[in-house]
Amino acid sequence: MKILTLDVGGTAIKTALMNDGVMENPHEMPSEAKQGGPVVLQNIQKIIDACEDFDAIGISTAGQVDSEEGSIIFANENIPNYTGMRLKNILEEKYHKPVFVENDVNAAAIGEAYYGAAVGQKDFICLTYGTGIGGAIIIDGKIYGGAKGVAGEMGHILVHPDGLKCGCGQRGCYEQYASCTALVRNSFEANPEWGSGRIIFKEFYAGSKEAEKIINDWIEEIILGLVSLVHIFNPSCIVLGGGIMNEQYIIDRVNGRLQERIMPSYRCVEVKHAKLGNNAGLYGMLATVQQKIK
Repeated sequence: MKILTLDVGGTAIKTALMNDGVMENPHEMPSEAKQGGPVVLQNIQKIIDACEDFDAIGISTAGQVDSEEGSIIFANENIPNYTGMRLKNILEEKYHKPVFVENDVNAAAIGEAYYGAAVGQKDFICLTYGTGIGGAIIIDGKIYGGAKGVAGEMGHILVHPDGLKCGCGQRGCYEQYASCTALVRNSFEANPEWGSGRIIFKEFYAGSKEAEKIINDWIEEIILGLVSLVHIFNPSCIVLGGGIMNEQYIIDRVNGRLQERIMPSYRCVEVKHAKLGNNAGLYGMLATVQQKIK
């Protein structure tokens, strides 16, 4: 079976043809998300139009997704006019192929469950740290969606009452303190030349005590959210994704400090970094489509 997989983000659309499970011709193009949902849809269609031979389409996308309807329940200002878009219906009517749509973090978690860091784990949670923080919950090997299919908004756990204002309209949300954006903001405030996660870690490895404090304070914010999640879900594993999590120092420190902050009966949990990197969503949609149409 040939499955055309796409991963739609705020910056780029990644795509690959999965031919009997083998990834072929992976590439990406700008999503032009700031121009709005209709432009994103046009770019999705350009990718599909360029692929002549496939049996099904799997789309991982930013935003809250109704995976049964294949529609976007809500998307923030990163993709304006995307809310309400019925991707599945639009694309099935045009291409006459089955289309499956899933939230990007859910898809990444499924990818890690089948092909990555969480193989063999039936109950785990997955978080991605980037511009914001996304989350996914796997219970008994399946995505837990909650009453309306949108469970897992872990970036909006309240960690600092009356704290920084969040894009969701509330204050003190987890992603305002523990996202990669938060790390970069704190670094830039300390030194305007430290304008990226890569730079702050370079300074840290070079021996900067100021960089070390900024990073360790930020990791404490990561742990603050994870403590609550561990005590709620009792997962066997937590998978942390996002490019910043390739820094092994973060994973090692989180593992050590988290164990100190949770009750002894929960200390079976292991924190891992995602193995599939930017391809997690594509592999997640491969697994999703295979399960849906087998």
